[in-house]
Amino acid sequence: MKTIVLIMLCVLPLCACKKQDISKESGGIGQNSQDPKTGDRIISLSGGITEVVSALGHENSIVGVDITSTYPQTLKGKAKELGHVRSMTIEPIMALNPSLILASDKDISSELWDKIKLSGIKLEILKQEYSVEGTLKLIEQVASILGEKDYKNLNKKIDDDLQKVQHLIPKPKVLFIYARGNNLLVSGKNTPMDKLIELAGGQNAIQEFSDFKALTPESMLKANPDVLFFFTSGLLSAGGEEAVLKMPGVSQTKAGKNKRIISMDGGLVSSFGPRIGEAVLELNKKLIESAE
Repeated sequence: MKTIVLIMLCVLPLCACKKQDISKESGGIGQNSQDPKTGDRIISLSGGITEVVSALGHENSIVGVDITSTYPQTLKGKAKELGHVRSMTIEPIMALNPSLILASDKDISSELWDKIKLSGIKLEILKQEYSVEGTLKLIEQVASILGEKDYKNLNKKIDDDLQKVQHLIPKPKVLFIYARGNNLLVSGKNTPMDKLIELAGGQNAIQEFSDFKALTPESMLKANPDVLFFFTSGLLSAGGEEAVLKMPGVSQTKAGKNKRIISMDGGLVSSFGPRIGEAVLELNKKLIESAE
């Protein structure tokens, strides 16, 4: 009996140290979070998925997120930011002791996918399409995983916002520029920005290629956009509107001559989550206002 007691006294401090180490490694964030309905500790590796989980009432069960999960802002300080899913490692994920990981099929690396599966943690890979229909499917899928049947209010909000979008004639040619300092990329076809511009009543000024490519003076002149569109953070990193107007080729475009430069929150316009209707409506209004 004395031997058993001695063993227990030795083991308990070790367990306590192990818990303290995990808490220290994860910054203590999310250590007490657990979904009251499902018992899950959730890691979300997509901004859009994070928004859906939160909108469905499970925000407090999120213990970790990727770098694109910037909304709702109340997550900051509650969920640990784990970096970008393309370069994420398994160790900080395991330190948060999750019971459920939600990820988009767009970005997760095969290496991380394999390691999560080997860990035994429940992993749900969700198909994400950059369309209104795709967002509605995403909401339905996440709701099903979380056991939520009442999600139609999210769909209604999207539909209500889209009903307010005004038709633009003629459709303005919009060039989205992803800016990080001097690193400038333009959005081609089949990107989230391409789809958002179309939904908002405009047309993407780039039709020659898909995905993102480096911006050159030649491509700027060839596109000759009516409007230049940035993330708000990207416009700031590029030096603001006055600096953009001085970029090679800009002053010779319709957008440059008319000083039609608009910006929006990056998380809002690129996540294609429950706020997609809000994002489309805001872009539509900015396109109208920039023409006045």
